[in-house]
Amino acid sequence: MKLTIAPLVHPLKLQHMMPKMEINLSKIAHNVKAIKALYEAKGIQVMGVTKGVCGSIELANLLVDNGISQLGDSKVSNLRKMKEAGVQAEFVLLRTPALSEVEAVVDYADISLNSELVVINQLAQCAVSKNTVQKIILMIELGDLREGIMTENIDRYIQSIMHLPGIELVGIGANFACFGGVKPDAEKMNTLSLLAADIRNRYDLSLPYVSGGNSANFTWFTSTEEIGEVNHLRIGESILLGRETLTRMPIPGLYTDAFTFYSEVIESKIKPSVPYGEIAQNALGFYPAFEELGNIRRCILGVGFQDVFVSGLTPLLDLNVVGFSSDHTVLDAKNVNLQVGDPVAFSVNYGALLSIMTSTTVTKEYIYDL
Repeated sequence: MKLTIAPLVHPLKLQHMMPKMEINLSKIAHNVKAIKALYEAKGIQVMGVTKGVCGSIELANLLVDNGISQLGDSKVSNLRKMKEAGVQAEFVLLRTPALSEVEAVVDYADISLNSELVVINQLAQCAVSKNTVQKIILMIELGDLREGIMTENIDRYIQSIMHLPGIELVGIGANFACFGGVKPDAEKMNTLSLLAADIRNRYDLSLPYVSGGNSANFTWFTSTEEIGEVNHLRIGESILLGRETLTRMPIPGLYTDAFTFYSEVIESKIKPSVPYGEIAQNALGFYPAFEELGNIRRCILGVGFQDVFVSGLTPLLDLNVVGFSSDHTVLDAKNVNLQVGDPVAFSVNYGALLSIMTSTTVTKEYIYDL
C-alpha cells in the first residue's frame, strides 16, 4: 500500500487565512453617507475618526470618497501612514501631542487637539523652523476628566497662544463619554457654545471649529432643535458599528454588522465543564470560576488576548465563551457540532474592533457586499 501525503500549502497562499476580520465596505459607505447627511442637516461637520481601524488606508479612502474631508486619529503613525499613502484629506491628531513627537505632529497633522502650553510652545517653535503653521483646537474640560483645560484658565491659555508664531487657534472642543462616561447633554453643549461665543467676541477670533464631542452626541443632537455654536463632531463608532455610544443602541437606518471576526476551531472534544485539581492564578493573573454543567463539547480557537479583546466578541451562533488565555479561546459549543477546521463568526464591539484592527496576527479582508 502506497502512502500518499498531501502537498504542503504555504500559509500565505491560503485565501481564507484565519483569524481574520471581514470588513464590509458597502455597509460602511452607507453609514458614512447617512451620518454625514444627518449631522449636516443642522450645520455640523463630521470628522471621520480612523483610530478604531488603525488608520486603515482602505477605510480612509472610503470615508473620503463618500464626502468626509477631515480624518482624525490618536496615533501620529496612523496619520503618517494615511498621508504617505496619498489619502486626500485634512489630518487631525485627536489628542494633545507628546513632547517627543512634536516634530512628527507638525509634519503629518494639519490640526492637533491641545491642552498643554508647554506642548503648544514646542509646536510653535517647530512649525516656525519648518516655515509652516500648526492649527490647534484647544480642549476644554467639561466634566469627563480626560484631556482639557479648566474653564478658569481659558483666558490665560488664549492670551499665551494667540500671538505665537507658527500657531493658529482654529477652535475649541470638549470630550465626553470616553473616560468618565459623562453625557454630552444640552447643558454641556450650551456651556461650550457660550464659551465659544465669548472667546470670539473678546479676542476677535473666528474660531471656525466648535467641536462638541463624538458618537456619544447622537442623543443630544436628535433631541434638540438648537445646537448653538457647536458645528463639528468627531465620529468613529457610529460610522463603523452603527451605534451611539451612551447605551450602544443601534442608530436607525445604519448597519451594525459591517465587521465580522472569524477564528478557526483547533480542538473539539467532550470534556468536563470545570477544571479539576488545585486552582491557582491563570494567565490573566486572577483565580477563575466556572459553572458546573457536566461534560460539554469544549472547542478551542487559536486566538487569545494577544490577538483580540476577547470580552468584546459575541458569537453569531448559540455558543458561550468559557474563557481565554494569551493565545487560546475556549467555547462551550452547546448544541452546535463544531469540528476541527470549522470557522466561528463573531460580532465585535468597539474594544474588540480596536484590538483586532491593531493586531498584526489577524488578517483583514475587505469586501463589497450588501
